[in-house]
Amino acid sequence: MSRPPFTFYEFFAGGGMARLGLGLGWECVFANDFDAMKADAYRANFGDAHLDTRSVWKLTAADLPGRADLAWASSPCQDFSLAGARAGLGGGKSSAFFGFWRLMQALAKEGRAPRTIVIENVIGLFTSHGGLDFEAVCASLAGAGYRFGALEIDAADFTPQSRVRCVIVATSTDPDGLTGAPTTGRNVAEARARLPAALASRWIDWRLPAAPRRKADLAAVLEPDDAVEWRSPAETQALIGLMDDLHRRRLETVLASGERRVGAAFRRMRQGRQRTEARWDGLAGCLRTPGGGSSRQFLLIAEAGEVRSRLLTPREAARLMGLPESYQLPASRNAGLHLAGDGVVAPMVRHLADTILRPLLAGRASQAA
Repeated sequence: MSRPPFTFYEFFAGGGMARLGLGLGWECVFANDFDAMKADAYRANFGDAHLDTRSVWKLTAADLPGRADLAWASSPCQDFSLAGARAGLGGGKSSAFFGFWRLMQALAKEGRAPRTIVIENVIGLFTSHGGLDFEAVCASLAGAGYRFGALEIDAADFTPQSRVRCVIVATSTDPDGLTGAPTTGRNVAEARARLPAALASRWIDWRLPAAPRRKADLAAVLEPDDAVEWRSPAETQALIGLMDDLHRRRLETVLASGERRVGAAFRRMRQGRQRTEARWDGLAGCLRTPGGGSSRQFLLIAEAGEVRSRLLTPREAARLMGLPESYQLPASRNAGLHLAGDGVVAPMVRHLADTILRPLLAGRASQAA
């Protein structure tokens, strides 16, 4: 007889991308996001049986049913992001983490604390306020009796998008068999080294197996050329005109190859000047919410000695987040790009669930060695 699905709460749920990533064998018993556009997308794809659209600060433990196996929290990242104001946990949006944590504390008092908690955020969480924000999160977890460890995971292992994230996995369950030599990068090692001894003693070196080899590149997720809107030649030349010598030489090399090549580009401020920076490695840059000029990601198509340019479509952005073609996007272009840019990469969640979360919760950690 098969076991019942693992249950989970999904906080800051957005369009339900963590839920999609967890997939079969997991049952959502509560989801929360107060953004109206994201809530509409969630309903369109999953219904609203478990969706609560109030602010996390207005929720109480009584709103959360039962005792979930997992609480997933992808709290607002703007105050942690390298592109944001770097206000850290004291910021108006990222402080929503403490609204979530207040609920976890209330559940603990009732003996209903989730056995495992996952906190997903931008990589800036490792270094925000000199590491003090990361330490504050760890201190919260340790104070509630959890052991924890962090992973640095790049979406490029799963989809053709460069999107590096900090993922903290905390548990009250024995992790034996899922630990070992760290498989993450320098940010994790440095963040751990900065922790006080009392917190470092609670640390788990999670062993995350390598993801299956990614097969698709950026070109593979794009719409047909005749199905999209292209920018004018003058607009394309203006974009190229903002390149510095290095990026212009790279473009010339691509054109000289004679092959069709797809590049991804952003306009960024460098030393007080706006510059176009393009990459031609088969990856999109990190998706962002469409809040300003620097957040707009362009596609450059080099072919037969010429360059055309356009913006990403919402469906292309959804593919870069690992969403299925059946996923219903908002009707508005900006809303669709915002939903994707603020989400979590579904295949990354699936890999984490398959290799760490499921064995941990099923009590098979020791068998996973």
